[in-house]
Amino acid sequence: MPHPLLPWIAAAIFALAVLHTFSTKYFEHLAHTHPRHSGIWHLLGEVEVVFGLWAMILALAMFALAGKAGTLQYLESRNFTEPLFVFAIMVVAGTRPILQACGVLVQQLARQAPLPTAAVNYFLLLSVVPLLGSLITEPAAMTLAALMLRDSVFSARVSERLKYATLGVLFVNISIGGTLTPFAAPPVLMVAATWQWDLPFMLQTFGWKAAIAVVVNAAAVTLLMRRELLDLGEPAPARLTVPPVMVVIHLAFLLGVVLFAHHPVVFMGLLLFFIGYATAYAQHQDRLILREALLVAFFLAGLVVLGGQQSWWLQPLLMGLSADAVFYGATALTAITDNAALTYLASLVPGLSDEFKVAIVAGAVTGGGLTVIANAPNPAGVAILKGKFDEGVVNAGKLLLAALPPTLVAAAAFRVL
Repeated sequence: MPHPLLPWIAAAIFALAVLHTFSTKYFEHLAHTHPRHSGIWHLLGEVEVVFGLWAMILALAMFALAGKAGTLQYLESRNFTEPLFVFAIMVVAGTRPILQACGVLVQQLARQAPLPTAAVNYFLLLSVVPLLGSLITEPAAMTLAALMLRDSVFSARVSERLKYATLGVLFVNISIGGTLTPFAAPPVLMVAATWQWDLPFMLQTFGWKAAIAVVVNAAAVTLLMRRELLDLGEPAPARLTVPPVMVVIHLAFLLGVVLFAHHPVVFMGLLLFFIGYATAYAQHQDRLILREALLVAFFLAGLVVLGGQQSWWLQPLLMGLSADAVFYGATALTAITDNAALTYLASLVPGLSDEFKVAIVAGAVTGGGLTVIANAPNPAGVAILKGKFDEGVVNAGKLLLAALPPTLVAAAAFRVL
């Protein structure tokens, strides 16, 4: 029988983990001001380490209270498919052939518009790529968008205001941009089969509204930041320096990982084969982002361990709300827990109305850009872009403020349209 104190201890540890994500800037500052112990402060300042670290503390507490058998039973009951998938898709999507092919495509589209290429290129990275996430999955779209933004906009001397505004819109647009299909967005994926939501339903109920919000958000931030974007000048011409057959093979690997997203025995095998293939043709590759992908997987795995102990208070809280209130409740709760966890808890409750089901999923994806932990792909974006921020840290408070306007646009799209 589980120890009666364990749920409370797990909730307290989860709260400390959330607080830690908002404090990483402080730890990085300590690393610079106290160089003697800079290593440990840098470790505590890595946002991707936060939930894995606190999950370990939870596991130790469980060993003390529930014993070895109870702890192992709980850990082995967790589903780590999503962390493994995000790891695999980041490594494959963040390669030179795929990035160059996407860069050429985006630049070709940008040149069709009678506007400055730099601004149009920025707009497309924040609109078309997030919507592409409905096909290649949100983690892949996040990886592509973040890497391309890093090499085009963030590599220039732009203001922190532009960086945070871009990150806020990117996170929100990725979260809602994957709702055109039933398999790309983690919170939708958790309920699509149980509630029998197919492609026509998603397009009619969520897709067109999400597409409007994505375009409005991208257009608004482009207009707001137009002076800085124009100062960047024309981007360097995107060129395909690798053989076209390399692009085709890489896309085939990417497609394989996406198609078998629910079967780690397959997509991890594909990943290992891909790493061997990439090593064999190293002249056509940049460094594989294995470290970044591993850190993101560690973050998500920690969230899986910690989140599994929160249903005792989350589920009654959600189920006690009306369909209208659950939309805003889910949007707010998503800021402190993974949005897929919220929808998964709802899928376990029988007899929910169709209005309630739509409201909780819409709220979960609407709030998916508010924090790093709100949506599974967000840690991937932070891992790729954080080096371009002051002291190498994305400030959680500034991210929250930057994501609020595009979140309000998404909320209006889902509740008014």
